[in-house]
Amino acid sequence: MPDRESSVGPRAAVMDRRRLLFGILPAAALLVTGCARSDADERKARPPLALVYNGPQGCTDCAPAVADLLRRAPRPFEVTYVGPGTGKPLTASALAAAQLYVQPGGGADLARTWRDLRDSADVVRDWIRAGGSYLGLCFGGYLAGRDPGFDLLPGDTYGYAGSPGSSVPDDRDTVVKVDWQGKPRHMYFQDGPAFLLDDGADATVLATYESGAAAVVVAPYGKGRVGVSGPHPEADASWYAAEELRNPDGVRFDLAHELIEATTGRR
Repeated sequence: MPDRESSVGPRAAVMDRRRLLFGILPAAALLVTGCARSDADERKARPPLALVYNGPQGCTDCAPAVADLLRRAPRPFEVTYVGPGTGKPLTASALAAAQLYVQPGGGADLARTWRDLRDSADVVRDWIRAGGSYLGLCFGGYLAGRDPGFDLLPGDTYGYAGSPGSSVPDDRDTVVKVDWQGKPRHMYFQDGPAFLLDDGADATVLATYESGAAAVVVAPYGKGRVGVSGPHPEADASWYAAEELRNPDGVRFDLAHELIEATTGRR
């Protein structure tokens, strides 16, 4: 008959090893799970990506102004410049990672800029149609229209300066009064578009010029959205100072933030 002490000893050692292993494994599993949760949380906490066109179009301050606005927004974006000269072309793969594409202001020659953009037009339209968001400011508003343009609007654009009933006679930099959803506001303006919408168009007019023409519009495009503004809601204090202009409301960005939220559907 085996010795009782010797028979119990090995079993106890096995039990101790099992306790040790089962004690270590849950801790290790928790550690791995904790790392996974940490990585997921980090990805979730990362701001959505906005692509801002910064190709050659005649305004060195326009893309940086809207990029700064997006980075400092109440719900901020990560920003990457795209377009000729940026090292990142406007392609389907670049858009696939983004929530918002911004075509800023600053251009003077639509045909010239369109030559740089037309090869990307189909991928931009496809991306918006699948759920992306396009924000066009001033020149970018013109480019949301047709001929030349991305043809994203339920209607088209025209130059507000000098148009019938316009308070702006020419293309000089100025401040315009708008009706923003029933409230009088003032915005920086430099030869921006007005928007002529089709009868019964599915679109929200956020603001009108004094003539009643649409100044700021958001419209669906497939599963995505298009937001356009003739005036510059992104204009900071340096823009006003450079042209010796004054905004009676003060230099504020609440209208820009509202337009971004409406365009991206984040409100």
